[in-house]
Amino acid sequence: MNDYAGQHEVISENMTSQITAELTRFVQELKQERKSHFHEGRKAQQHIETCWKQLEASKRRFERDCKEAERAQQYFEKMDADINVTKADVEKARQQAQIRHQMSDDSKGEYSSVLQKFNREQNDHYYTHIPGIFQKLQDMEERRIGRMSDSLKTYAEIDRQVVPIIGKCLDGITKSAESINGKQDSQMVIESFKSGFEPPGDVDFEDFTQSMKRTVSDNSLTNTKADGKSDAKVPSKSRGKLWPFIKKNKLMSLLTSPHQPPPPPPASASPSAVPNGPQSPKQQKEPLSHRFNDFMTSKPKIHCFRSLKRGLSLKLVRTVSACTP
Repeated sequence: MNDYAGQHEVISENMTSQITAELTRFVQELKQERKSHFHEGRKAQQHIETCWKQLEASKRRFERDCKEAERAQQYFEKMDADINVTKADVEKARQQAQIRHQMSDDSKGEYSSVLQKFNREQNDHYYTHIPGIFQKLQDMEERRIGRMSDSLKTYAEIDRQVVPIIGKCLDGITKSAESINGKQDSQMVIESFKSGFEPPGDVDFEDFTQSMKRTVSDNSLTNTKADGKSDAKVPSKSRGKLWPFIKKNKLMSLLTSPHQPPPPPPASASPSAVPNGPQSPKQQKEPLSHRFNDFMTSKPKIHCFRSLKRGLSLKLVRTVSACTP
């Protein structure tokens, strides 16, 4: 895979040095050339618009001079027909009419020359300048397309040079893929990361009715103590190794749940005590209330309800067993 990636890096470096750099410079040149051609086209368009404005101004001036010459001619004819007008006024009107006619002729000549100039400029604009600019843009685009074609050919040559090496790399990748053994790899992972935990044993049955079936004898108290001690050891034996997927705080709460030893028997208790005597209920009530008060006043760190239930049941069993004469 490293060799395969290295060949692609070779392709990238060759493209950067032989294609990308040259194309970047060529594109900048094309942008400048294109900008100059468009500037030339805008300049030609502005020139023809200026010629058109000059033609319109000359046309309006010729029209105005013609109207003024016509009015001056009508005024002269009116003055000449009037017998009450002096010869000086008639001569003045005649001179004014001649001046207006002369101005009209001058405007006509100027308008004619401007019109001929505009027509010539217009023909040059639409038949010479604009086609020349378009031809330059077309030549520029053809050079750009040709340069792109050469760049693609160069890329093909660069890629063709490394194709045999890439083929060998791909053959090596195929061979490596065929040598993969899933079972062996998974077994190596298991051996590296196995936890060593064992499944927990069966939970023993806790018979809470044994305290009611015991008979009053000298050995009942000692047997009860022995049973209490064995019961206290059962949870720790069954919870020696727990399943590793249990959360740590829950596991620690199960392992660190408090178990207090059974209380000692009361001083007044004796093997010769009569079970049905008048003092037996009182002797059974006092140790039970005493143990229950101790349990309520103590504050053990019980982290889950299961530990609380088992601890409370175990305390009550021990208390009842200890108080049984």
